[in-house]
Amino acid sequence: MTSHPIAPVPGKLFDDEREQRWRSRFTAVRMSRPSWALDAPAHNVYVSNATGTFEIHVWDRDADEHRQVTARRNGTTSAVLPPDGADVWWFADTDGDEFGHWVTQPWSAGPGADTTPAVPGAGDGYPAGLEIGRRRTAVGVSTDDGTTLLVHERGSADDARVVYTHTEDAGIGALSEDETLLAISHSEHGDSRHPSLRVLRVSDGDPEVVAELHDGPGKGLAALEFAPVAGDQRLLVSHERHGREELLIWDPATGEVTELALDLPGELVAGFTPDASALLVAHTHAARTRLYRYDLAPGTLTELPVAPGCVGSAEVRDDGTVEYSASSAATPSVIRALRPDGTDELLLAPPGERPPGSLPVRDVWTAGPGGDVHALVVEAPRTGDAPAPAVFVLHGGPHAADEDRFDAGRATWVEAGFTVVEINYRGSTGYGSAWRDAIEGRPGLTELADVAAVQDALVADGTVDAARCAVDGWSWGGYLSLLAAGTQPERWAAVVAGVPVADYLAAYADEMEQLRAFDRALFGGSPEELPERYREASPLTYVDAVRVPVLVLAGENDPRCPIRQIDNYLDALAARGDVAYEVSRFDAGHGSLVVSDQLDLIATEVDFVRRALG
Repeated sequence: MTSHPIAPVPGKLFDDEREQRWRSRFTAVRMSRPSWALDAPAHNVYVSNATGTFEIHVWDRDADEHRQVTARRNGTTSAVLPPDGADVWWFADTDGDEFGHWVTQPWSAGPGADTTPAVPGAGDGYPAGLEIGRRRTAVGVSTDDGTTLLVHERGSADDARVVYTHTEDAGIGALSEDETLLAISHSEHGDSRHPSLRVLRVSDGDPEVVAELHDGPGKGLAALEFAPVAGDQRLLVSHERHGREELLIWDPATGEVTELALDLPGELVAGFTPDASALLVAHTHAARTRLYRYDLAPGTLTELPVAPGCVGSAEVRDDGTVEYSASSAATPSVIRALRPDGTDELLLAPPGERPPGSLPVRDVWTAGPGGDVHALVVEAPRTGDAPAPAVFVLHGGPHAADEDRFDAGRATWVEAGFTVVEINYRGSTGYGSAWRDAIEGRPGLTELADVAAVQDALVADGTVDAARCAVDGWSWGGYLSLLAAGTQPERWAAVVAGVPVADYLAAYADEMEQLRAFDRALFGGSPEELPERYREASPLTYVDAVRVPVLVLAGENDPRCPIRQIDNYLDALAARGDVAYEVSRFDAGHGSLVVSDQLDLIATEVDFVRRALG
């Protein structure tokens, strides 16, 4: 096995005051917005790093008591409560590899308590959805053989029964209030990026197909939620019939489909209010998300007066209170409650001191080869007339987006004196279906053309210095960074690639089946069918053109960007012998949930780029 130079972890990045400030943004207690049990709303579950690792915690609102539920070496982030709140369900994988099964333990139990499989007979796999009803549970399991969807009668010792199986990707969507109907997504047509919907009757015996909804090529559908009131079988659906994510209500029994025309420019996702008379709508536009209430009968839309910033998640309690999280690039996340009378107040404050804030972002729009490209820029203070060094941080996904939210990593780069540029290149969500799907058939190089356009514009207006630009990213962003090292070597003084796709052919062979299905949909086929298309998109193809220092950070147990294909790329760099590179390997999966690891990783990145830029 080839030996590769290990990236050092610096003991300190700054003087004492700044060192304490950047570290406290990671070590300060953070928590997700608590979600509650349907029939026991005082029982809540959330994720927190209070112990130094992101784990599952519960909150008893009546007693105002918080308890930790899990304590695992690589952390735990997926948990739900059944309607009665008597148990806590969480997903148990091994060392962050995402392969495992749902387990359950009593509400009152703590870390290390005995657990039992939550769905007997479901077996191990990658999660493909979960819906827990009062009487039955629906769960999805993905393996190399495809996806299996099962239904289990709660309390029964019998194994769950299979209601759907297919070699193509599928998932659990929603379970009706009376638990007789199950909405599933599927990609039997071969395009997992644009799934179709099917509603099955699962009340007893073999499943019966009740209705199908398919909008045709390039137009995906997502089952959001059945109406939560007795006797109401309407299903809220996300569609993209008009080139962006919008809403419709589908009655599978009658086939009636009602599109909801909301006069908002961005993309929409929503959920029913508890009485199903209205929707709580999250509207995302230009990297910000805000909340609205849409009353169904009159068809009226009202913006909710939530706190400033970008809303992270939100839900409506039975009394009409909207509980939500919000933050901005400058302000750390808060969890608040908007009461029916319009009072907006802090709901829950994590223990300890609040993390320090950072600088706000400014919006930059640039004419790119495929249309205007939106970027968020935080410009570091200058020490003279010259611009500060810049780091272009590319988001993962690819179907995701950078938003005006607080990010401790971004704040660290700014603390280190770097201007930070985040680009919502083609492939990003939030800018319409055509923008998201523009990378089909040519992923990687398409996004980098947008990155180049933004960089050129920022050089031209004096925001960044062309000679002092680094590119950095994780996951798909790490892939783009590594691809940039070989296809745009003249643009970058340093390259940082966290958990990247490095050798696309080997990555496809080793990655989880859900991602293989995604790749087939993205490229238009498999590597066997389109070998040249995959080679064109692979960083390994361009390894001989790399001219700048490269840092690769890799998870040993990563199922998304597996370690073998990263080793292939590192071996190719080593074989050249004339390019500087370093590697940082960590014992986790697609990133680490351990705060000390996160500190070491970001410190390693900043130190590497500082050394590369001199």
